[in-house]
Amino acid sequence: MSSVAVLTPESFAEHRSGLKDQEITEDEAYIPTYLEAFPPLPEKGAPGEKAGEPASAWGSKIRPIKASVITQVFHVPLEERRYKDNSQFGEGEEAKVCLDIMQRTGAHIELSLAKDQGLSIMVTGKLDSVMKARKEIVARLQTQASATVAIPKEHHRFVIGKNGEKLQELELKTATKIAIPRPDDPSANIRITGTKEGIEKARHEILLISAEQDKRAVERLSLEKAFHPFIAGAHNRLVQELSQETGARISIPPPSLPKDEIVITGEKEAVALAVNRIRAIYDDKAKSVMVVEVTAPAWLHRFIIGKKGQNIGRITQQLPRVHIEFTDGEERISLEGPTEEVEQAQAQIQEIIKDLLVRMDYTEVIIDQRFHRHLIGKNGANINRIKEQYKVSVRIPQDSERSGLVRIEGDPKGVQLARRELIEMVQRMENERTKDLIVEQKFHRTIIGQKGEKIKEVRDKFPEVIINFPDPSQKSDIVQLRGPKNEVEKCAKFLQKIIADLIENSFSLSVPIFKQFHKNIIGKGGANIKKIREETNTKIDLPTENSNSEMIVITGKKSNCEAARDRILAIQRELANIRETEVTIPAKLHNSLIGSKGCLVRSIMEDCGGVHIHFPSEGSGSDKVTIRGPAGEVEKAKKQLLQLAEEKQVNNFTAELQAKPEYHKFLIGRGGANIRRVRDRTGARIIFPSPDDTEQELITIVGKEEAVRQAQKELESLVKNLDDVVEDSMVVDVRHHRHFVCRRGQVLRELAEEYGGVAVSFPRTGANSQRVTLKGAKDCVEAAKKRIQEIIEDLESQVSVEVAIPQRYHRAVMGPKGCRIQHITREHEVQIKFPERDDSDAPPQENGEVSPEAEFVPRKGDIITISGREEKCELAKAALLALVPITEDVEVSYELHRYIIGQKGSGIRKMMEEYEVNIWVPQPEKQLDVIKVTGLAANVERAKQGLLERVKELQAEQEDRALRSFKVTMSVDPKFHPKIIGRKGAVISQIRKDHDDLIVISGYERNVEEARQAIQQLVAELQEMVSQDVHLDPRTHARIIGARGKAIRKLMEEFKVDIRFPQPGSDEPDKVTVTGLPETVDNAIDHLLNLEEEYMLSVTETETLAAYMKPPSHDSSGGAAKGFVVRDAPWNAAGNKAPDMSSAEDFPTFGTGVAPKQASAWGPKKF
Repeated sequence: MSSVAVLTPESFAEHRSGLKDQEITEDEAYIPTYLEAFPPLPEKGAPGEKAGEPASAWGSKIRPIKASVITQVFHVPLEERRYKDNSQFGEGEEAKVCLDIMQRTGAHIELSLAKDQGLSIMVTGKLDSVMKARKEIVARLQTQASATVAIPKEHHRFVIGKNGEKLQELELKTATKIAIPRPDDPSANIRITGTKEGIEKARHEILLISAEQDKRAVERLSLEKAFHPFIAGAHNRLVQELSQETGARISIPPPSLPKDEIVITGEKEAVALAVNRIRAIYDDKAKSVMVVEVTAPAWLHRFIIGKKGQNIGRITQQLPRVHIEFTDGEERISLEGPTEEVEQAQAQIQEIIKDLLVRMDYTEVIIDQRFHRHLIGKNGANINRIKEQYKVSVRIPQDSERSGLVRIEGDPKGVQLARRELIEMVQRMENERTKDLIVEQKFHRTIIGQKGEKIKEVRDKFPEVIINFPDPSQKSDIVQLRGPKNEVEKCAKFLQKIIADLIENSFSLSVPIFKQFHKNIIGKGGANIKKIREETNTKIDLPTENSNSEMIVITGKKSNCEAARDRILAIQRELANIRETEVTIPAKLHNSLIGSKGCLVRSIMEDCGGVHIHFPSEGSGSDKVTIRGPAGEVEKAKKQLLQLAEEKQVNNFTAELQAKPEYHKFLIGRGGANIRRVRDRTGARIIFPSPDDTEQELITIVGKEEAVRQAQKELESLVKNLDDVVEDSMVVDVRHHRHFVCRRGQVLRELAEEYGGVAVSFPRTGANSQRVTLKGAKDCVEAAKKRIQEIIEDLESQVSVEVAIPQRYHRAVMGPKGCRIQHITREHEVQIKFPERDDSDAPPQENGEVSPEAEFVPRKGDIITISGREEKCELAKAALLALVPITEDVEVSYELHRYIIGQKGSGIRKMMEEYEVNIWVPQPEKQLDVIKVTGLAANVERAKQGLLERVKELQAEQEDRALRSFKVTMSVDPKFHPKIIGRKGAVISQIRKDHDDLIVISGYERNVEEARQAIQQLVAELQEMVSQDVHLDPRTHARIIGARGKAIRKLMEEFKVDIRFPQPGSDEPDKVTVTGLPETVDNAIDHLLNLEEEYMLSVTETETLAAYMKPPSHDSSGGAAKGFVVRDAPWNAAGNKAPDMSSAEDFPTFGTGVAPKQASAWGPKKF
């Protein structure tokens, strides 16, 4: 019968406080002894101790804590080695494979060659790394075999394990590949591929798993590994005989598997019989086997083992039945085997240890892991030097170990010297840091800059930081910074900012602008383009003056690039008489009109002054073709396009002709004269390749077949004549030679380009010869001779004309970089010479500018000389005079001058840059109503119109300000001000938004009246509101308000009221004020009272539970608690005292070291 005890709060409190009297029985009064309460730890059993002896109170055996770093040694026989060439041992394929495995797994591998030419491999590292390394070594250094093992099909899933984890673990542990048949495969055979040793291990493990799942009896015997060979017998004969005699299956782990458990499965009687037989063998053999431990410092173990296991290998070869085991981190070496051989091995190892202790020492230094590679040096240069100089061994942990402990071992004196040098190296590097920045290689050249200018600026800014860029051939994105920590960080941030800007500003787009408007885009002295660049923060590249490209490339942020494009297009629209028209051409003809790589449509655009022709996208089905450009050129392009379309529809024929690129200009002729004659005679269209085309020799002829054939014949005749190279000469007066060869032979270059590459050779200076040699195609030579003769006639008929233009206008006449003068000299084939600057006798200036009214008196510095043919000089003179600025007066009221000038002159500067003029505003004290505009006639007229429009805008603003000056004042009770303003100004902002003006109230009269009415209406609503107080328990306030006031805001929005809670420390902490319309206030108060009632139930429950959980209060009159009492404790002995529980010395906290004062009854303290 069972009983149930009910624990009430009262009985629980009585139990805690000890107020209830209870009878103490004799059993309850029993006080245990110290040894019974705290049984001692068991002593380590003797080697021959039997398993059947009784265990202590602490259990039969305490397993030692295993080290995180393990060492495994295994042997690859000669017949199983994959690489058997021993002539270059340590340098061949085996060494390369081991090095690759070490890098991939992080394990340390040492190879040695045994006497039988087998391969001994020692792998050291963490368990996971060692297992992975071993699996790879077996797969790559050892020949592979395969075997099958049959277990019941239903056991396969246990071999695979959950998510295949068991199978992966098994493959890793045995270094094999295990193939398990699919569920739909009727076969029960599991195939194992690997080394013989690995196959045996895997087979053993699989049979073990199968046996565990078998319903028959299973018995496990834990017997020392050293006795397994005696139980198995030679070639496993003994264990096979046992299995046959008993009928049980006996599974002994292979020698390479670190397990001492033998598993016996089968019928119960057979298993029991096999267990007895195995125990008998073990008991018999155990008497003749001993286990000995040799003590040696853990740091000496590797020296005892010797380089590549030489020392320990020599002992094991002499005494093969002795098993020697080293445990990392422990100062013991275990020897197990026959008594006589173990004693011999023990003596040899002790001799080695004694010798090592006399001549060896070690020390450990903690060095930050980031300095390790610098200590090692390039290819180990630094660490090898220290090793050789001080005759020591230095062990620096690998990066995968994440340890800073550097160990130095060797001669005592050398150890100390090496330690000192390492510390000095670290101190030097302490303040150094290396940081890698990931920078896309495409940005490297930009960051470095032309001739390294930009990176030099960065290096000058951070002189202590070394910046290394990778070689371009490496295609690496890593930029390395090295130097003092703080400087490296600053430099890294600076470079990262540059990189971020480069990435953001790498967007680019191209804008087609007619070539003749590029100068307007640039502006006076580059003013326009500079302004666009600065205001849009973009990089704008224009094509060179002699380039045929019309594309302006804009680079920067996408939004900025689009803004810059819009401004450039706006300038073109404003300045140019741009016309856009649409032509209807059947869509099926579009591709044929465009031509191969756009050659046909490009030829029309070039013929018609660079108009832009846009065809609709392919597949759109549209027949509309758009032509945009100057009005006259658009009509010309439209006519040619329609004519070409008609030709394509009627009779389209195309032929191609090959001619050297240098002949093209001669075939085209000056101004296209030659090719125009061929077109006029034949009616065919001839298209030459553009500079961008890959086929530079291909000339295309399009038109009716008859016309194309005729044009092709004429062109072939011309090309054939050009291919006949001849040499001719002519006489040129020596005084004219300089004109042809000056400016690095510019005239000769132009002749070669224009006349099919003809070579013109003038005699050397001082040769006093007039004979000039010409070599090239016959027609080209003749044409070149004719052209040279024309030039000589021009030179002989040259005259000089003087033009008087005030010197102050010379710069304006020249234009930016002399572009205007260059244009005149090319167009009229003249030479123009400007005088030296002469500042003497200069007219008086006002405000830094020459007064427009100053009368012009020509001086020497004002005379410009023009040389060339008389008629062309006159034309050039007229062109120069047209470039002389004029001055016009614009009437502007004195009161508006300061608005036109703008803040710090920004307004007047903007107009001057926009219209390319100079605007002169009189001094304020003169109070004149005139502004003078100076510049080119067309620009002055545009500026004048712009100035008058600005005046109209300013007058309109003055009138608007007068209208906005209307004001009205109204009185509002101060208590309503917060409501009118609203939360964070929301209400007042809405009124401003609705009525366009600030609440002063000032603004337009209509808006002011509307705003006043809105505020009055709001005040009227506020006057209807009431305020009521409600008393709520302060313990519920926090829950009503909610997290960050979320709950109370929701309440106020729901009931359209304002709720105010008392401030901390208020005289009435339970008083809550609710303000709003009467009906909403009543509803809100009812809701608050309901919430208070609900929350108070929860508060009461919480406080009641907290009262139960309080520790019991002890009556001072009662006796002190006895606590836990034991008999015969060590502190009860004479001369000892009980430990002080509050003492930090007897019971120190973790991490706090307390110096021992004296030995206590607990024995010596261990640290």
